[in-house]
Amino acid sequence: MTENIIETHALTRDFKKTRAVDGLELSIERGELFGLVGPDGAGKTTSLRLLAGLLDVSAGEARVLGFDLKEKSEAIKPHVGYMAQQFSLYGELSVLENFQFFAELFDVSSKDLAERTERLLEFAGLTEFKNRRAANLSGGMQKKLALACTLVHQPEILLLDEPTTGVDPVSRREFWNILTELHLAGTTILVSTPYMDEADRCSRVGLMYAGKLVECDTPQNIRGKLEGEMIEVQPSDWQKALETVSRLRGVREVQTYGESLHLLVDSGVKRMPEIQTSLKNAGIEVRSIRIAPARMEEAFISLIRRMEA
Repeated sequence: MTENIIETHALTRDFKKTRAVDGLELSIERGELFGLVGPDGAGKTTSLRLLAGLLDVSAGEARVLGFDLKEKSEAIKPHVGYMAQQFSLYGELSVLENFQFFAELFDVSSKDLAERTERLLEFAGLTEFKNRRAANLSGGMQKKLALACTLVHQPEILLLDEPTTGVDPVSRREFWNILTELHLAGTTILVSTPYMDEADRCSRVGLMYAGKLVECDTPQNIRGKLEGEMIEVQPSDWQKALETVSRLRGVREVQTYGESLHLLVDSGVKRMPEIQTSLKNAGIEVRSIRIAPARMEEAFISLIRRMEA
């Protein structure tokens, strides 16, 4: 039988007159890699801080590893690793000194610290930088150091708040390689992310909007929620093309990607010739046009637009 390691019912958090989390219904299985996505202000950070025991619950229920967060929020902290969105380590301390600080914070013995430090430094690719001050590391290295410090007490659950925001693509990939290894080793990971390619790496994805969890499914099933087919067009004049195709019958939605247009239509086979003809009549050259598989980002934008309509 599958065990839910995190479970919330009508979880609510208010800040004066603002309701940041509104009746959150969430269940995460042991060993799952769960992605939380949503626009700014959707409640992702507040949700993670609630589950880490860093904020009081205003209403509803939340249980982590069986502990009631209203009654025993302190009891979960040795079992959870929380990584904030902003770099929160000590810049004046070296990589090793940051490790030692967090080990003392979580009562890790000297013997265990020596073994874990060497392993985690190698794991995070920081061995040759162990004596460098944290403030002098690159953004990607700082993120990996923060994750390594979060792992020093061997938590069962990782709560990561947009951990790769602001780092270069190579560092993002390296960071996610580390997360994948942790996931395969059985660590339960809840990660919020603004990047749809990262959401695609998760076992399941939850879409937050206005403090609520409005969609929760596998990435494949969420992509399948697009009501229609996607046509990708590369026109010679994307602005004029946008005005032209937006008015066409059967075009439900248009999203722009650089100078390409992604059109959500009722039928790709039926609408593609009509789109080509309309663009040609408007004097717009079509460099390429094809029926394309839906991406996570397109599904996400479409769902948000539906909710805002």
